[in-house]
Amino acid sequence: MKKGVLLVNLGSPDSTNPKDVKKYLDEFLMDPRVIDVPKWARILIVRGIILNTRPKKSAEAYSRIWWEKGSPLIVISERLQKKIQEQVTIPVGLAMRYGSMSLRKGLQELVDKGVEDVLVIPLYPQFAMATTETINVKIEELREEFFPQLSIATLPAFYNHPEYISVLSKSIEETISGLDYDHLLFSYHGVPERHIRKSDITKSHCKIDGVCCITPSPAHQYCYRHQCFETTRLVAKTLKLDPGTYSTSFQSRLGFDPWLQPYTDRTIERMGKAGIKKLVVVTPAFVSDCLETLEEIAMEGEEIFHEVGGREFTTVPCLNDRDDFAALLSGWIAHWRIVDTKTAIA
Repeated sequence: MKKGVLLVNLGSPDSTNPKDVKKYLDEFLMDPRVIDVPKWARILIVRGIILNTRPKKSAEAYSRIWWEKGSPLIVISERLQKKIQEQVTIPVGLAMRYGSMSLRKGLQELVDKGVEDVLVIPLYPQFAMATTETINVKIEELREEFFPQLSIATLPAFYNHPEYISVLSKSIEETISGLDYDHLLFSYHGVPERHIRKSDITKSHCKIDGVCCITPSPAHQYCYRHQCFETTRLVAKTLKLDPGTYSTSFQSRLGFDPWLQPYTDRTIERMGKAGIKKLVVVTPAFVSDCLETLEEIAMEGEEIFHEVGGREFTTVPCLNDRDDFAALLSGWIAHWRIVDTKTAIA
């Protein structure tokens, strides 16, 4: 069977027009793995409340980070796709979970090239309901309805793979090497605490008590919280960071239910008030810079830090289309082409 690859990222509105942003937010927030409440409640929350107030504000935020060629996330993802395609001998497609560059279009483009066996690569190092899982579920739905002839495999989370940790560590080191800084903050995308418990395949291990994430368990295969803290630990070990010079937090939250803590905005504020003057922030939950990294962290985070007395605020770019990251993914793809996905990143 002819093989092909589909890179999948989050997605973006078609433009910064509030109408396009509203359309995008509707698809994104109506996903039951993003806002996991009964459909009637989701409709009430999203279409009755959020979409009546948020699109204009979000459109303004997108306008602040929008590039001349369009969405930064889309442009960066396309660059990464191009670099990978130059290094492998099978078709490499690109799709987004939400927005116009749909998963169905991405799969159809591969099918049109004669592909029968697809490796889906969710561009997220850690597994989460609202990222990897929703991609996998949607891909399977599309396969059953439109592409029953396709054989589809998914690259597993690679948060702890030595080669990934090496590339991530190198990217951080390039920013902090020779830089006089007080603290390095690892800020990950936030999710509701209930998502962690729902993903617990043991149905008993995840208690979010400070112990479960460092206690070996099969639950860690799908535990976003564990995988984030483990990413931080492995990078700190690689870079030989001194205890107390780095920490982990979680950005973005919606509603009033508890989300993973500590919260990034409050952490930045607390550090500034505590006398930390030079802060560096890295966002390892994303491989591509996007609204969260470019606006929420690089702009809003810096503003918070300066308001409470901080002086120097530095952000580490995501891996984006770095040559070493493109080479890493290309190597995994080449291995899968010859062997299979189970050993591609073993």
